[in-house]
Amino acid sequence: MKKPENHKLIELINKAMGNQTLVAKTLGVSRQSIWKWCKDDPELQAALDQSRETMLDNAESKLYSNALNGDTTSLIFFLKTQGKRRGYIEKQQIEQSGEIKMYGVDAPVEDV
Repeated sequence: MKKPENHKLIELINKAMGNQTLVAKTLGVSRQSIWKWCKDDPELQAALDQSRETMLDNAESKLYSNALNGDTTSLIFFLKTQGKRRGYIEKQQIEQSGEIKMYGVDAPVEDV
């Protein structure tokens, strides 16, 4: 199949929220064709990227809404990913400044 005009592809990309497989099925082409058309055309790639960003924004909004409505799993996930600077993390991050001296080591340690 010949590549459709950009406006048609952009319309399908937006309707499918960036799902290249769905766009390909709608047009009766392979997913690889959609991928190549987008890769080779900055306008199509930008439309695909924007559509995927919108999808991500929508998912984040739903996650936040679920957290506010008392869904414990959503709340924990949200705090672990968005509340790190407030201490909502599962691992400790320790920052070292200054010299570290090692004793009892036979071989010299090279600077990292």
